[in-house]
Amino acid sequence: MAVRHIRLFPDFVLQTPCRPIVRIGPKTSDLLRDLKHTLQASHGVGLAAPQIGISLQAAVINVAKDPRKRFLGGSNHGLAVVINPQIVEARGLERPREGCLSVPDLLANVRRYAWVRVRALNAEGRQWILEVEGFEALAFQHEIDHLQGRLFLDRVANLSTDLYRRQDLQR
Repeated sequence: MAVRHIRLFPDFVLQTPCRPIVRIGPKTSDLLRDLKHTLQASHGVGLAAPQIGISLQAAVINVAKDPRKRFLGGSNHGLAVVINPQIVEARGLERPREGCLSVPDLLANVRRYAWVRVRALNAEGRQWILEVEGFEALAFQHEIDHLQGRLFLDRVANLSTDLYRRQDLQR
């Protein structure tokens, strides 16, 4: 099991758009395995390749890992592996609060869609389309942003009213 170090903001790799994966082979399988193991060892529900220092378009998402998911509603496809994902349709803007493993001390209200249709390759290189909603839709959008070199902080409309320190919320 290869649990990798999660890169923290302002690491340059987190702000750099990733290259698409053009050939799926042993190196891709190793990357996906490391992403799965690192996500499993973390407190997150999603992890993108740049978060472990790899500037390639691959991510893993598993909202079932978060027990709060049952209160937030939406879809739950279990562990999803996505390569070169693209949002092809989206509906219903919301402003949920989210955080990030790469920005562990902050949470923010950001604009996200409540429902998205995502086209991607799976671990075997076959194209698939997945429709996700609620918390799972938020997680997919968050990880796809990582692959485009964006952090959730880039989506904060007002730093004085929409950004929170995690410790302030626990009081």
